[in-house]
Amino acid sequence: MKRLVETLVLLMFAAGVISPLAVYAAEEVKTKTEVVMKSGAMVHLFYSGTEDIRKDICLNDVIPIYRETTTGFRPVKEYQKVKTPKEVGKVKVLSYIGDHYFMAQVVEGSIKVGDIAAKKGAYCLVQPTK
Repeated sequence: MKRLVETLVLLMFAAGVISPLAVYAAEEVKTKTEVVMKSGAMVHLFYSGTEDIRKDICLNDVIPIYRETTTGFRPVKEYQKVKTPKEVGKVKVLSYIGDHYFMAQVVEGSIKVGDIAAKKGAYCLVQPTK
C-alpha cells in the first residue's frame, strides 16, 4: 500500500512538471502565412541560370503562372494523389537581376510563392521581392 501511494505521488508530481512544458511548446508553434501577390505586385522569378532560359524568356514577355492542385487519387501500386497544373495568373518580365532572377510584375490573377512560370521549355519559380 505504501508503495502504491509513493507511485501515485510520483506520477502526480511528474504530470505537474510536464504539463506546463507542453502548454508553452504549443504556444510557440507559429502558423505559416501565405504570401499572395495580386495584379500590380512585383515578383522575382528564379531560374537555373542557363543561357537557354534567357533565350526562351525575353524582356516584356507575358508568361502564364501555374499552380499544382491535387485533384484526386489514381491507383498505382498504392494510391497516390494526382497533381495537375492550373493556370492562376500571368506576369510580365521587366528585367534581369543577376544570373538567377528575373524581375516581373503580376498582370492578372493572384499568385502565391512557389507557383511556376512556364514558357516553352523554360520554368521559373515565383518568389516575393524583399
